Amino acid sequence: MDIDLDQFKFRDKERADEILKELKKADEDITVMHVCGTHQDTLVKHGLEPILNEVGVDIRQGPGCPVCVTNQKEIEEIIKLSKEGITVTAFGDMIHVPGLNSSLSDAKSEGAKVKIVYGVDDAVKYAEKHDEEVVFMSVGFETTTPSIASAILNGPPDNFSILTCNRVIPPALKLILETGEISLDGLIEPGHVSAIIGTKPYEPLSQKFKIPQVVAGFEPLDLLLAAFLLVRQKQEGRAEVENEYDRVVRPEGNLKAINAMETVFKPKDVEWRGFPTIKNSGLKLRKEYEKYGARKNFEDTLQEVWEKEYGEPEGCLCGEVLRGVVDSEECPKFAVECTPQNPIGPCMVSREGGCNIAFRYKRKK
Repeated sequence: MDIDLDQFKFRDKERADEILKELKKADEDITVMHVCGTHQDTLVKHGLEPILNEVGVDIRQGPGCPVCVTNQKEIEEIIKLSKEGITVTAFGDMIHVPGLNSSLSDAKSEGAKVKIVYGVDDAVKYAEKHDEEVVFMSVGFETTTPSIASAILNGPPDNFSILTCNRVIPPALKLILETGEISLDGLIEPGHVSAIIGTKPYEPLSQKFKIPQVVAGFEPLDLLLAAFLLVRQKQEGRAEVENEYDRVVRPEGNLKAINAMETVFKPKDVEWRGFPTIKNSGLKLRKEYEKYGARKNFEDTLQEVWEKEYGEPEGCLCGEVLRGVVDSEECPKFAVECTPQNPIGPCMVSREGGCNIAFRYKRKK
C-alpha cells in the first residue's frame, strides 16, 4: 500500500498491510454500517476512515449510542421526577442531555437531588442508606441490562425504582434494513452487545435480507478484518454472520446474563430518537417486578409528561446521524452552536455519540 501505516496504531502492521492489499485487490465499493459507539471511536480516533475509503469501504455509523437513542419523552420523564423532589440517579452522560427547556444538570443547579452513579449498584446502595424515594434512570443496550436485571433479582429496597429506557439492538437493525434509507452491503455488529446475546440473534437478518454481517472487536485491526470479511462474503455471494471477535463472543452468548434479562424484563415497542416506534425494541418490567417501576410508582406525577408530544430541537440532525444518513460535520450546528459544553442534541453529549467523537478527534482549532 502507498499508505504509511507507521502513523497508525496497529498492533500488527504487517497484518494490517496484508488486509489492505487484499481489499485493494478486491476492487469492491461497499457501504456498511456499524451500531457501536466504541467502533465509531476507533474509526475516527485512529484515522481508519480515510484508509478504508481509499480501498472502497465506507463505514456509516448507526444507532450504537444508548444515550443518543433515548427519546425526548424519556428525558422529560426523568427531569420531571427530579423536579418533584424525587432523588434521581443516572450515568454522567445523561445528566447533560438537553430536554425541551432544561437538563438534569439544570435541575440539579436549581436544587433537585440528582446524583451521578457509575452503575445500578451505586444507586441501590444510596437507596439503602437514605429514607427517600430513589429512581435510577436505566439506559443501555444488552451490554448493561443484565446488571440492572441482577439488581432487581437481588431485591433492592422498597424506596428504589427504575425508569426503564433500555433497548435491544436486533429489532433496530431489522428496521434499518426494511426501510432501505441507506443501501447497505453489510453490517458490523457490536462486540460488547454480542458478548451478551451471541451471534445467533443476527442470523435471521442475513437470511431475510441476504446481507453479510461480521461481529467485530474494537482494535483498529479488528475493524480492518471485519471490512475484509464483508468484502469476501460479497465476492463469494454469501450472506452469513461471521464472528471476528471469537476471543470474546460465543454463538450462544452469555446464557446466565440472557436468563437474568428475560426473567426480569419483557419486550415492548418503543420509539428511538431519530426513528419511529420500533416493535419489540424496548424492555419493560414483568408483572412480578413492577413494584420497582418508576412509571407505575409515579404515574400521577408523570401524567403531564405523557400527555405532550415531542419533537427534535430545531436544526439538530442527531436523528440523521444515528440513521447513518449524514456525518456529524454535515450538521450546520456542529462545533458552532452545538459543542460538548453547550450541546443541542445527545450525540454531542455522550462519549459514544458521533458528534462528540468527531468534535474530539476531527475538529481542528
